[in-house]
Amino acid sequence: MILLAPMEGLLDHILRDVLTRVGGVDRCVSEFIRVTDQLLPSRVFTRIVPELKNGGRTAAGVPVHPQLLGSDVTCLAENAARLAELKPEGIDLNFGCPAKCVNRHRGGAVLLDEPELIHAIVAAVRRAVPADVMVSAKMRLGYMDDSRTLDVARAIHAAGAEEIVVHARTKADGYKPPAYWERIAAVREAVPLTIIANGEIWTVEHAALARERSGCEHLMLGRGMVADPGLALRVAGARATPVPWAELLPLMQVFFAQVRATVAARHQGGRLKQWLHYLKRAYPEAEAAYAELRTVNDADELARRLFAAPAASY
Repeated sequence: MILLAPMEGLLDHILRDVLTRVGGVDRCVSEFIRVTDQLLPSRVFTRIVPELKNGGRTAAGVPVHPQLLGSDVTCLAENAARLAELKPEGIDLNFGCPAKCVNRHRGGAVLLDEPELIHAIVAAVRRAVPADVMVSAKMRLGYMDDSRTLDVARAIHAAGAEEIVVHARTKADGYKPPAYWERIAAVREAVPLTIIANGEIWTVEHAALARERSGCEHLMLGRGMVADPGLALRVAGARATPVPWAELLPLMQVFFAQVRATVAARHQGGRLKQWLHYLKRAYPEAEAAYAELRTVNDADELARRLFAAPAASY
């Protein structure tokens, strides 16, 4: 399997839609839905994961598993039960987010120092949702160090989860290279679950190294897929070369049309330039476009100059 990672502030439902149209992705995980001390209305889930209104799948038919983040065991279970009413194929739990504001409020990676709490959360969510709804978890190697990696993995397994994605860095490592894929191997050996390797997979060569060093067959791609939308296809052996810029440009037009339909006007240009900034890694054309459009903020002008026409409808 190749999974598309959750990325707060970048890889939302609009980009999921476009990237899954390219192909090669078997499943997506949504950006996190923060759970604090209340039962969220269904509209919160469908706002963040509008695919729930489409059978839990993107327009290309790829399943999307919503992700919950929090530390209140009872509240997470109650919200998982309500979320399950919307019929996702699975629900993911976030124990990996390194953001300071999230960790400060006892969410994400900070919980990796509390495997007993992680066990309680996963077990409560597993009990709260129907048996046919997969429960999975995303973790890092640890918070400030990796001394409790296996404790956390075993806690997740004992609580009844079916899969674990391991981002091969600690919270302290952030997103700085390298990713320590070899340390995932111990997790795979310690728990009899599907383990998915994640972190710093930008190229086909990185994917091969991640598989070799972790021993994991399955991978989760994040920023590498944003920078190179054909990466999943190439990792899967379904194509040999990157998606040509001429084929990518119409998909970017679809992306920008959806951004303009759903995002506040002041942020629309930023979303397009944010993606162009990532695409610079793989496309000289993106680098040239970014240089030209970096100071342009008007959405109509951006569409005209990049697409030579107003943004297409979708």
